[in-house]
Amino acid sequence: MFLSIVIPLYNRPQEIGELLESLTQQRYAPFEVIVVEDGSSKPAKHIVESYQDRLDIHYYEKKNEGQGFARNYGFLKAKGDYFIVFDSDIIVPADYLQRVVGAIQRDGWDAFGGPDAAHSSFTDIQKAISYSMTSPFTTGGIRGSKKHVGQFHPRSFNMGLSREVYEHTGGFKLSRRSEDIELSIRMIQRGFKVGLIPEAFVYHKRRATFEQFFKQTQGFGKGRIDIYKLFPQELKIVHVLPAFFVVGLVCLLFCNLITWARRGQIPMLTLLCNIGNVLFLIYTCLLFLHAWICTKRITVAGLAVMAAYTQLIAYGLGFIGNCMDRVVWKK
Repeated sequence: MFLSIVIPLYNRPQEIGELLESLTQQRYAPFEVIVVEDGSSKPAKHIVESYQDRLDIHYYEKKNEGQGFARNYGFLKAKGDYFIVFDSDIIVPADYLQRVVGAIQRDGWDAFGGPDAAHSSFTDIQKAISYSMTSPFTTGGIRGSKKHVGQFHPRSFNMGLSREVYEHTGGFKLSRRSEDIELSIRMIQRGFKVGLIPEAFVYHKRRATFEQFFKQTQGFGKGRIDIYKLFPQELKIVHVLPAFFVVGLVCLLFCNLITWARRGQIPMLTLLCNIGNVLFLIYTCLLFLHAWICTKRITVAGLAVMAAYTQLIAYGLGFIGNCMDRVVWKK
């Protein structure tokens, strides 16, 4: 089985080297690497070319259209029986391709995805963000988990599909924002066997700062409404929970402000505030303790609490904002 690894790249030459280095360590040999530079002003051609003696690697440049269409461009150039898509901020374990091929042969997957994890070399913030995106205490718990909600939808940081799937679906129809979920839904609707390969994990750097993470997860929230407009049946209660979290947090802050201004003269409001404060305190403590157990570092656990609140608030705001624009105001 010959595999084509397709990597879209936009202004991230500092990341691609680590990914390519990890691919040189693969224990499964029959594969090629296709890097598609999506109109970058900071190209990585010199870095990619430095691996030509160690990888069957091909570099292409095109105008900027978004990562979805960059991947489609790579698919057109690919020779593989299966296409594997990675984001540029990935490090791949040495046995990854072995595990993927074994699972395809064992389970007959037409398309698949795998989970992500934090590498020991990641910064504390990156480890905290990785925890938040995979924690049962946030919406991240549905990503790459055996206990995912409903049908598993592969995500493009770690995603694979057969040539047959590509030829029947045409690849990505959206250029950006939830383009992977849209493709996953269409693959499933067309009857292809799509699932999770739990052992095929990658190390995912994600974002290096909370500001970058906020922008990214806000986009995820907006993207969920985009998917709802295309496939209304795909909106689940778990996707709405961050919006409820934001509304609840705002209401609690407002109630606390009124209670403080009125010196607790409204007993019922004071009671509701106390209940709400206790619930948020319990949630924060459980989040911290679980992160501490998982990461085994108290500093990362503290940052994980910040990451979780950042994720929930940003996703919730993106969801609410795009819902108002596209559903309420019909923009």
